[in-house]
Amino acid sequence: MSFGNKSKLLFFISCVIGCFSCSTQIPKKQDKPPNIVLIFVDDMGYGDLGCYGATQYQTPNLDKIASQGIRFTNFYAAQPVCSASRAALLTGCYPNRVGIHGALKPNSNIGLNPDEETIAEVLKKQNYKTAAIGKWHLGDLRQFLPLQQGFDEYLGIPYSNNMWPVYDDNTRNFPERSKWKEKYPELPLIKGNQKIGEFKNNEDQEILTTLYTQTAIEFINSNKEVPFFLYLAHSMPHIPLAVSEKFKGKSEQGIYGDVVMEIDWSVGQVLKTLEECGLSNNTLVIFASDNGPWLSYGNFGGSAGGLREGKGTTYEGGQRVPCLMKWPGVIPEGIICNKLASAIDILPTLASISDVPLPSKKIDGVNIISLMKGEKDANPRNSLYYYYRENSLEAVRKDNWKLVLPHVFWSYEGMKPGQNGLRGPVKRWDAKLALYDMRRDPGERYDVKELFPDVVDDLLELAEKAREDLGDDITGREGENRRQPGIVKE
Repeated sequence: MSFGNKSKLLFFISCVIGCFSCSTQIPKKQDKPPNIVLIFVDDMGYGDLGCYGATQYQTPNLDKIASQGIRFTNFYAAQPVCSASRAALLTGCYPNRVGIHGALKPNSNIGLNPDEETIAEVLKKQNYKTAAIGKWHLGDLRQFLPLQQGFDEYLGIPYSNNMWPVYDDNTRNFPERSKWKEKYPELPLIKGNQKIGEFKNNEDQEILTTLYTQTAIEFINSNKEVPFFLYLAHSMPHIPLAVSEKFKGKSEQGIYGDVVMEIDWSVGQVLKTLEECGLSNNTLVIFASDNGPWLSYGNFGGSAGGLREGKGTTYEGGQRVPCLMKWPGVIPEGIICNKLASAIDILPTLASISDVPLPSKKIDGVNIISLMKGEKDANPRNSLYYYYRENSLEAVRKDNWKLVLPHVFWSYEGMKPGQNGLRGPVKRWDAKLALYDMRRDPGERYDVKELFPDVVDDLLELAEKAREDLGDDITGREGENRRQPGIVKE
């Protein structure tokens, strides 16, 4: 079916979700592992929440998570692009280790290898009920969809919401440079393993945030007596932006602010449901973004909060993202963590707190529960690799130092951004070897390699360690420990 008018959309939501309600009676305390709600948004920048400095719109529910839990200031997506970032989150591995890079296209014959263990599969060892709601983007062929990757339920779109035969101006009139998109199928809505609808224009997508939210509420209501893992992956604020009537025109910043406010509302609805069901004290809530903002879209893109560059680059604006966590009684209220952490650390942390073994294959994440508890001297991660493209090592970080390695990238700097949904240009740029002090210079403006040659040598050794393990296309290294993605032979 296609979603052609508002009454049809509302009827569709009611049919998919059904009636949902939750008794406000608090269930008896049970000895069970904590529930886990992992909310992952798309293309939200480091500066896009009130608690990270956003202006002209409000994010009270997310700010409340920060005030009641922990706010990370050095939390990183594993790569600054959709599929790679999501593969890393769900497997605890650098995405190039599991063979995923870039943003998988519709009908790709590649996906996350079912032999890899996802968070959902790890938690299944402790009898968790699991649901994936929203954007998947780890392969849209049946063998790669969530039900084949450890999830009991799935409702959402299989890849980015701009991977369809619609141009940025919401028409099907493509300029010559974008003609290839005409071959994309209509954007599908999938429930379980089956397509149940299609989105054909931006207006159709106005239901997405509400649909995902109501589906998440129903899942919580249906599983409040058992431990559950809810992976709620919002399609927004990735372009094309679409927002329900509830939030149209509510922001002083325009539709981008409207969209972020609706995501904040969604978070509030989830938190309210947990409270009504008496689950708040035994639920870990995590909120993060898959990468930084798509700056070439101007007023339809987010803010990197003063960090350099954005999505698609390994400078800080591309990979340093907002991350908030709340778990009453475990995470102290109102703490700020300035230590290094990454999305790849989520899986081993959840495995630890749920008392389940780690995947049998090598992973890259570390357990960050000590950071979450606010332990003063904790430092479970002191280094990070910045990979991009198929397998290019572009930077390494150790403690407060970041060494940018020579590479070519597409830069936003000095380029006039697009407006009102249209994409602006970028320029090719050759990055040179540079050393940055992340404590004094998170904007990566002042190269200090001449002042600290010993630090450069130390980080070059770290880069060599990465190349031995994972390889590096720039220097022609294969790497010893990379695994294959799932591949369907054509």
